[in-house]
Amino acid sequence: MQEIDIAAVKTFLMSLQDRICQRLEEIDGNARFVEDDWGRGRSRVITDGTVFEKGGVNFSHVQGDSMPGSATAHRPELAGRSFQAMGVSLVMHPQNPYVPTSHANVRFFVAEKPGEAPVWWFGGGYDLTPYYGFTEDCQHWHATAQAACAPFGDEVYGRYKKWCDEYFYLKHRNEARGIGGLFFDDLNEWGFERSFAFMQSVGESFLKAYLPIVARRKEMPWEQRQRDFQLYRRGRYVEFNLVYDRGTLFGLQSGGRTESILMSMPPLVRWEYNWQPDDNSPEAALTRDFLPVRDWLR
Repeated sequence: MQEIDIAAVKTFLMSLQDRICQRLEEIDGNARFVEDDWGRGRSRVITDGTVFEKGGVNFSHVQGDSMPGSATAHRPELAGRSFQAMGVSLVMHPQNPYVPTSHANVRFFVAEKPGEAPVWWFGGGYDLTPYYGFTEDCQHWHATAQAACAPFGDEVYGRYKKWCDEYFYLKHRNEARGIGGLFFDDLNEWGFERSFAFMQSVGESFLKAYLPIVARRKEMPWEQRQRDFQLYRRGRYVEFNLVYDRGTLFGLQSGGRTESILMSMPPLVRWEYNWQPDDNSPEAALTRDFLPVRDWLR
């Protein structure tokens, strides 16, 4: 049985946070991340940039004597165990409505009980939430995700794309949050080294997936109509994070830092009662042509 290396995972995650922040600052060209070191993590937030209206890239390493309910709901056998959880989580909200919002997360859990072997697993993934859809962006996003999975088996991308499509779904709206990507959890069947390598591959591929899309769209001209639609669609993002997101629930239930957990919320958002776009409008195309589940690589 392979031994787990918690220190190696932590070193990778902190380095990943550094590199992601550096590249996002470079493409913004103006704003810088402000770091808040709160003892069990480093929260880094960027605001009022040329490209990013608000974004956060957080590293956290939390520990507790008992697993939170959000973690044991689907793993009841772990109730009562002490735990360590560490990860990098990010959400970027752009200024330009033609640049998609994006989320990524990679994480590692260890649940321990005296006299028994530790139970550990990796999780993570990333997803894209456009306001105005572009087929080439969706194809690039999913091609990059597929490439990150390819060394680990031909079926891995399809399995974790499907999980992402199912997870980032607003049941009360009967619609997807975005165009998906990858989502995986409870990964340990490959052994520690291979599972860790997969988590690293996913984490390293995020910028390869996101930055070319940002570069293509950040200079596109937009007007108040596009801004209003962006703020309206951001409401869906808030609804998902507060109603369904397991990471948000875990953070709050495990005594995590609320400001860091809720940094994923957009700075501005709007809800309108029963608003519907015109049938043939670019706004209607989002929910008609891009949000329904599809194979973007076919």
